[in-house]
Amino acid sequence: RGRQVIAVARTCNLILLILDVLKPVTHKLIIERELEGYGIRMNTSPPNISIKTKERGGLNMSTTVKLSYLDSDIVSNVLKEYRMLSVDVCFKQDATVDEFVDVIEGNRVYTACIYVMNKIDQITIEELDIINRIPHNCPISAKDEWNLDGLLDCIWDHLDLVRIYTKPKGQIPDYNEPVILPSNPTIEQFCNKLHRNMIKTFKHAWVWGSSVKHN
Repeated sequence: RGRQVIAVARTCNLILLILDVLKPVTHKLIIERELEGYGIRMNTSPPNISIKTKERGGLNMSTTVKLSYLDSDIVSNVLKEYRMLSVDVCFKQDATVDEFVDVIEGNRVYTACIYVMNKIDQITIEELDIINRIPHNCPISAKDEWNLDGLLDCIWDHLDLVRIYTKPKGQIPDYNEPVILPSNPTIEQFCNKLHRNMIKTFKHAWVWGSSVKHN
């Protein structure tokens, strides 16, 4: 079932890695290395590099930032390995060779990941403080049901979702069944969430709240 797990991991919006705090941290590194080998990049954004192929003209390389890991010779050699000779490349960040290869390959998946550190009921406060230094971690105890609400909040934050409450005309807002959408949604996304034909007859909307730019 390994391939099925990898296929699901490549299509999901969030990965939860359940780790035993009593085991070595090397287990975390092994899982990360395995997922990266299948093109899954966790808790990172796609490199801000644009590549445009053309029929002739050779390599045209431009940058908007100073490059610390790449130069024209390295970029040219990497492109030659992929038989890309006439290319316009623009670096908008200080990228590494691996990030440049990821953009060339074009099949990488960038997703959020939470490291769920289980069995915190069996460690000391001092050890818990050390574990909290791990980025994107959430300590829990499944046995004693410790910090499960904190895990839900952590999942919500990593998915970067917002709740939108609807208000029928002349009635109070419905706070029981909000519409869940990614952050910074558009009116079109909201309409499509309710019904895909709603946008065709849409005329205007009232939007208010502390998280909107305009009431």
